[in-house]
Amino acid sequence: MPQRSNEEVVNAYLQSLSHNDEHAMGALRHPDWAVDYPQSGERIRGHANDRAIADNYPGGVPEISPQDVIGSEDRWVVSPSFTYERIVGSGDTWFVHGKAVYPGGSIWYVASIYHLRDGLIHHEITYWAQPFEPPAWRAQWVESIRPD
Repeated sequence: MPQRSNEEVVNAYLQSLSHNDEHAMGALRHPDWAVDYPQSGERIRGHANDRAIADNYPGGVPEISPQDVIGSEDRWVVSPSFTYERIVGSGDTWFVHGKAVYPGGSIWYVASIYHLRDGLIHHEITYWAQPFEPPAWRAQWVESIRPD
């Protein structure tokens, strides 16, 4: 079987995250895989620790819907959310942003940076943020980008 391109690895990884496919995630993660959550100051090392967190997540893990994938080739692809997205950028570092819907109904924006090594996801950095209402004082200088 030919080696996957970095684009294919990232898309397959997003597909596995979107479907909470433990086995596919594990197969796409480097043996030294880790994820950092800068906002909470945490690092999770290893697929087994990540799966233990998912298995014990209060109320179940959130649904993740990737929105934009930016990476090495400059062309259109079908993302794991089955919407067309543009992929641009370079090599072993990728950026993805999307939304996570938690079991209680809260929506969070997710921004992740993926670093690949040896054709696998080696290191992730993920930021989580809840939407907020824009302050009225700056309304005259901005336009809304929220979907209707």
